[in-house]
Amino acid sequence: MRSHDDMRLVSQGYRRARRVTREHAKSFFFASYLLFGARRKAAFALYAFCRRLDDMVDEGGQGVAPVDLKVRLAKARQMVAEVYLPMPELAAPGMDSPAERLMSAQEQSPWDLSEFAALKHCVRRFRIPEQPFQDLISGMEMDLTKDRYATFEELDLYCYRVAGVVGLMLTPVLGCSEVRAIAHAADLGRAMQLTNILRDVREDLERGRVYLPADELKAFGLGEEDLRRGQVDDRWREFMRFQIRRARAYYSRAASGVRYLQGFGSQRMVRLMGGIYGDILRVIEERDYDVFSARAWVPGRRKLALATAAMARPQAVLPVPADEVRVPLLPTGTRG
Repeated sequence: MRSHDDMRLVSQGYRRARRVTREHAKSFFFASYLLFGARRKAAFALYAFCRRLDDMVDEGGQGVAPVDLKVRLAKARQMVAEVYLPMPELAAPGMDSPAERLMSAQEQSPWDLSEFAALKHCVRRFRIPEQPFQDLISGMEMDLTKDRYATFEELDLYCYRVAGVVGLMLTPVLGCSEVRAIAHAADLGRAMQLTNILRDVREDLERGRVYLPADELKAFGLGEEDLRRGQVDDRWREFMRFQIRRARAYYSRAASGVRYLQGFGSQRMVRLMGGIYGDILRVIEERDYDVFSARAWVPGRRKLALATAAMARPQAVLPVPADEVRVPLLPTGTRG
């Protein structure tokens, strides 16, 4: 049995994770109202884990040496291993046992002790496998070594590691053990990450990063200098139309997996989350694909409208496609 002090620490961690989510992930926090009890708290704990990792890597541009970040990410891997000591059957395959990987990692941890206690609690309650956590750390490591992406294949791996795996973490929390749901959950994460990339072109440039695939930019007659000028011309419009079509293909593929979620409120929550994020693409279109002069965002009244639709007509939000959806790729010959 857990001691009273242990449970108090876990409760404190869930409260802290809720505050982190409310402050940094307004759309996710808004959609989380469709979840209840332990599922909602677990979603907050998972978000806080991911947020702390992301913040730690972002500090790399603010005076933290890359070698220090590598050490801290390695310690993060060890701390994740600690979670799986009593659950070796859920440990990441192909790695040493959690006990063999565990070292003292707390002193440079990006997590508050209570937040990590809440993470342990939700992982053990919902039996979330370790591999998505380790893959997320691999994605963070990519940000230490890559600030440009030559092809979509490279970018797709990054999107899977930093966002697709979050869908895999959430799937057990949302009441799903169906193996067929895994690919759909990863596709929703990919769709949301691609949406972020299209929305944040200017901000990423200011941080010295270009996530848009270089060969695809070239195929549309664009280069980094065009991005820096922030000029919206026909080349840019055609490029963005193609990228938005690809992101929407991922949203459609994700919608096909919603039916596997059995937790109360889970299907509506995922539809609403996908609907809100997917609506950013509509806003970009309405702005004539200008992502340089201002950040595209979905206003609160629109979120409320989507939430109402998710409750009354859930099939209208993140609709399931009638046929199999293929992700658009440029023909090889057009990539220069």
